[in-house]
Amino acid sequence: MKRRCEWCGGDPLYMAYHDDDWGVPLHDDRRLFEMLILEGAQAGLSWLTILKKRDNYRRAFDHFDIEKIARYGENETARLLADAGIVRNRLKIASAIRNARAVLTAVEAFGSLDRFLWRYVDGEPIQNRFKKMSELPASTEASDRMSKDLKQCGFNFVGSTICYAFMQSVGMVNDHVIDCYRYKEVQHID
Repeated sequence: MKRRCEWCGGDPLYMAYHDDDWGVPLHDDRRLFEMLILEGAQAGLSWLTILKKRDNYRRAFDHFDIEKIARYGENETARLLADAGIVRNRLKIASAIRNARAVLTAVEAFGSLDRFLWRYVDGEPIQNRFKKMSELPASTEASDRMSKDLKQCGFNFVGSTICYAFMQSVGMVNDHVIDCYRYKEVQHID
């Protein structure tokens, strides 16, 4: 039996996310944007709730087409607020649209969302060596800087804790505990 980080428990969806996605370095702008939006949508909810709705989010938000979402107006907002497949929170929906617009500005300045975000770890994943989940921080200096910069660029739902969860999910930090079978595997993915 594979030893995993204890947070994923025995839920098959959580285990699949842990085994296939969490901590894997991600450099695709659309997928980075997706994770930023999903991490913000999770605020106040469990990650499992968002995972169960991830396919609905992809459908509802045009597969996270950044340019398309940046053009959303009142009709699209109303459509999203009526969509039971996603978290129907007006502030979070408005934030996703606002964040798409902010991404376009960041891409204009940095060339890609990937370059903009990965600079907080100098382009390389931080390889932590935690033995227990209780050692994992909720935020770090890097997530503090990312949060501050994102807010200055017009992003919402990007507090330091959300930014750190984002950094974990997209592999900017390897926070698999050292006895998790994925710890060494994600070290060698680029």
